[in-house]
Amino acid sequence: IPEEEPEYQTPPTCGLLSLLLTNRCPTGAVNEVWPSLYIANAATAQDKTLLVSLGITHVVNAADGPQHIDTGPCFYKGTDILYHGVEAPDCKDFDLSPFFSETSDFIHGALSQRGKVLVHCARGISRSATFVLAFLMIKERLTLVDAAKVVKKHRNILPNVGFLNQLRHLDSTLALNTKTVVAYK
Repeated sequence: IPEEEPEYQTPPTCGLLSLLLTNRCPTGAVNEVWPSLYIANAATAQDKTLLVSLGITHVVNAADGPQHIDTGPCFYKGTDILYHGVEAPDCKDFDLSPFFSETSDFIHGALSQRGKVLVHCARGISRSATFVLAFLMIKERLTLVDAAKVVKKHRNILPNVGFLNQLRHLDSTLALNTKTVVAYK
């Protein structure tokens, strides 16, 4: 009888932190973490010349608004960049999860049209990384662990504990839905 693969379990927050904090490498201001998907800091997002030279067609600002990084569709006027903003503080008590689906749809739509997407927040570590991980889980069907490993190969990320817990919840929900689909077949 062939050995069954062990069932995937969403790791505890401390396990995720350990994964994200081990074997870290220096990271630049902008990194391609998945084909045509980049994570960057605010300075990169505000450098329109750089964005055009990178071929960026879509920008997700995970720190939108006057209190944060106040770019927007008007900021990118004169370029062909399409914009999606989420006004979110980098705070463990802020619920980013209601924005996972719409942001993943925006990224997926851009990549489906052969666009290049830049996802940023202030430092390109927490909010933007959370959205990219959610996209990889929702649209590319990676587990949270696999998504974190893929992104970590290219950029140091460290979503705050609240965001990690929201991603853990998403991971568990997606795993349950997958099992239900498999069981139904």
